[in-house]
Amino acid sequence: MYEILIPGLVLSGFALVLSGGLLYASKKFYVYEDPRIDAIEALLPAANCGGCGLAGCRAFAEQAVKKESLDVICPVADAAAMSAVAKVLGIEASGADKNVATLMCHGTHENSKEALEYAGIEDCWAAMLVTDSVKACAFSCLGLASCVRACRFDAMKIENGIVVIDEEKCTGCGLCVPACPKTLLHMRPQTSEVVVCCFNTERGADARKVCRVACIGCMKCQKTCAHDAIHVNNFLAAIDYGKCTNCYECVDVCPTDSIQIKGKEVYVASA
Repeated sequence: MYEILIPGLVLSGFALVLSGGLLYASKKFYVYEDPRIDAIEALLPAANCGGCGLAGCRAFAEQAVKKESLDVICPVADAAAMSAVAKVLGIEASGADKNVATLMCHGTHENSKEALEYAGIEDCWAAMLVTDSVKACAFSCLGLASCVRACRFDAMKIENGIVVIDEEKCTGCGLCVPACPKTLLHMRPQTSEVVVCCFNTERGADARKVCRVACIGCMKCQKTCAHDAIHVNNFLAAIDYGKCTNCYECVDVCPTDSIQIKGKEVYVASA
């Protein structure tokens, strides 16, 4: 009997010593984690897209709790989610405008004719290894859907040779921006409705030859704007969204329809 009892007691003693050591280590090296981190992470969309500039939703939650602020906004979460996150932190929710992706081009098949027939890989970066553009305008959208594949929210599609963006589905994560080799995708506040739909920096006459809705650098928009919100540099107009009031004066005077109102695009220039 002792042959069985003694080994059992020894093993039980070892188990008690080891469990005591584990208990001590758990207390000694315990790292407190604020429960608000889990609460905030649960409120986020779990896209882990990196649109906020952090590694993922967990990292976003950790930073928000550490700083007890929302100086960085999750571009994918809606206003209700961000309000809930702010409530967990005990702060006021930010009223920042939603940013959306915007294509600075209207080089559709009608506006900028195809200059060559591309039969390679359906990828903008691959096409750029062969040619600057498949269309007459070297600055135009290639329409080979690299940005569409980068979008995780089904907010983009190719239509009539260019990218079309569904602003209601767009979360503003910005993943599509680096996917465009021509840097034609920019982010803008959704409340800013006026957009220069051109990225051609050639002289006006040359730009108009290759696209019917190209900006020709005529400066009518700059002279008309009473809010100093639009300027022409290098033969191309650009809008300061911080100053733009959506008065549409620049849209009315643009002779080529390159300045347009989102949701009311003209696509083909006036005769």
